[in-house]
Amino acid sequence: MRNSIAVLLSISAVLAGCNSAPKDIAQSEPHVSEQSAAVVAPALIDRKVLFGNPSRFQGRISPDGEMMSFRAPLNGVMNVFVGKRGDFDSVKPITNDTGRGIPVHFWSLDGKYVMYTQDKDGDENWHLYAVNLQSGEIKNLTPYPNTRAEIIAQSQARPGVAVVGLNDRDPKWHDAYLVDLASGKRTLLADATGLGAIIVDNNLDVRLGMKSLPDGSYQILQREGAGWHEIFKIPFSDTLTTYILGFDGENKGIYMLDSRDRNTAALVHLDLESKEKTVIVSDDDVDVGSVVFDPKSHQPIAYALNKIRPIYFAIDEQMQDTISKLNQQLSGGSQLLAQTLDNRYWTVYTDESDESPVYKVFDTQSGELTDMFVTNPDLEGLPLVKMHGTVIKSRDNMDLVSYYTLPLEADPDQDGKADKAVPMVMLVHGGPWGRDGYGYRGDIQWLANRGYAVLQVNFRASTGFGKDFVNAGNGEWAGAMHDDLIDAKRWAVEQGITEENTVAIMGGSYGGYATLVGLTYTPDEFTCGVDIVGPSNLQTLLESIPPYWESFKQTFYRAIGDPNTAEGKALLAERSPLNKVDEINKPLLIAQGANDPRVKQAESDQIVAAMKAKNIPVTYVLYPDEGHGFARPENNMSFYAVAESFLASCNGGRAEPQGDAFANSSIQILHGLEYVAGISLDDGSKNLESVSK
Repeated sequence: MRNSIAVLLSISAVLAGCNSAPKDIAQSEPHVSEQSAAVVAPALIDRKVLFGNPSRFQGRISPDGEMMSFRAPLNGVMNVFVGKRGDFDSVKPITNDTGRGIPVHFWSLDGKYVMYTQDKDGDENWHLYAVNLQSGEIKNLTPYPNTRAEIIAQSQARPGVAVVGLNDRDPKWHDAYLVDLASGKRTLLADATGLGAIIVDNNLDVRLGMKSLPDGSYQILQREGAGWHEIFKIPFSDTLTTYILGFDGENKGIYMLDSRDRNTAALVHLDLESKEKTVIVSDDDVDVGSVVFDPKSHQPIAYALNKIRPIYFAIDEQMQDTISKLNQQLSGGSQLLAQTLDNRYWTVYTDESDESPVYKVFDTQSGELTDMFVTNPDLEGLPLVKMHGTVIKSRDNMDLVSYYTLPLEADPDQDGKADKAVPMVMLVHGGPWGRDGYGYRGDIQWLANRGYAVLQVNFRASTGFGKDFVNAGNGEWAGAMHDDLIDAKRWAVEQGITEENTVAIMGGSYGGYATLVGLTYTPDEFTCGVDIVGPSNLQTLLESIPPYWESFKQTFYRAIGDPNTAEGKALLAERSPLNKVDEINKPLLIAQGANDPRVKQAESDQIVAAMKAKNIPVTYVLYPDEGHGFARPENNMSFYAVAESFLASCNGGRAEPQGDAFANSSIQILHGLEYVAGISLDDGSKNLESVSK
């Protein structure tokens, strides 16, 4: 496993992945068809298909290439299954969770264990578990209360153990422990007090640490005996685009993605003794990403560039033909997820925008890419639509890599040219230090099927496009970052995709904040907004960030505003939607997880209370068993039922009847049920609770 210094505040992370550099997709020109009025909207796609459990997901191949694993429903809950590679008749469940399901699993490098992480109701206090494949025993390797486990590394040189970060001694710092996978016994390797990250070499020896400094820069320290000494610094402007990937095969140097002295992150090798830095690959347009290492030699052999979609490139000359064959078989999004120890088989997630994602196996010897499984076969034959990539210019001439999706009734040929204007939803990604990418998403297909165009914008502060673009967002929450969204909306209107007064805004985490900004700072730009776990008060957001983000406080302060200075406090107040609730004149739906450790329930509570005090309509949905985003499919089903009825009433799209969407959901509608047409609490759901007033 590779060590990363960057921290992201987002619901989900996007991975990326040849022989030619990616090309921009030209911006569409308005296109009007005389027959557009005759196009009939497709049948509604059942929410259960779009938001229910997939048939199989998160496919992995064992390190020796003999076995496979994946997550799949067991009595309606996502569990882990294992069997012989390619033989689904041999597959059996190795877990039997009955709660929120298992979100992440992976193999031990010796192939004897399958490990997974799990928290309690979204509190993000992750526990690490190991399943002994021979005995079937499941052991909680980190059975410590109120503790967050972070897997740091495994190594072929040290089978049967893993290095795990644990913050049970001090919630601010993750000490590094060597954990025995059989017994769970742990041995302290390094006290992490003051260190935001600990980095081990290929023998699992602690070698490096990262310390945040008051000016927001990072100090990279090398361990010497019981002490540490600085070997280099990462300036604040580079902290989100520079981080250590791992050690070389001789454990004498490190591979990094490094933007120092340049704009985009290049793949470099740094000799720790001589401090000589060698640039291996770089690109002037986007950051190098998804570096592929040989599992045995630890040398980089390939990488990806991802502007519109990921394209792979070979580093090792012997891999040129192999990578060329891989690229020839990929046309959409893709992610390399795992490799066998002999590097023969790669597990690849392939992601066309208008069909179910497929897990595939790439044979690096033959060059063949074959299906492992389709994640959601029920999507086959349904009226799904294509995503299109484009680059939109901001008002200050920045390139905003964006994606738009048109409903069939607006673009029956699916060529990316709108035959008529339709209502649109601007879907804003979380983070903000993340990015939107190309590929299938259930929420996008849901919106398009309900009659909306969907626009996703990589606004400034999004990652992957160089440090200048990331840092252009510093101090610009509710400022230039929001201007980028407005500029993209203008582009969509100019293209004939939508009209000025038929655009809603929706998003989670930072995207939820952007929704609140849209309805407060630009109240006439959007018809309505859907905020999912979005902060409303930047002062209280920073006061309540989890203690284990201590080393990243300066990153937040410099990006958002420093609460320890008068100037920073003023900026936080100025850019907090809570302080501008009087400006809201459009419908707002807020959804929150009660156990969210990042954006606490108070962020939603306080803006709802302020709106109620001023008699401003708002609908507030709470899930007592969820955190930063919703994991249980029953909860997603109920939320999207409310959201589509809400959007239909304020932005003119279609809505599937509520039906049994609330069955077995923990949904609580705390306020504003009366503002959502078509939603009833009287459906007999025993777990449904409402205190709507």
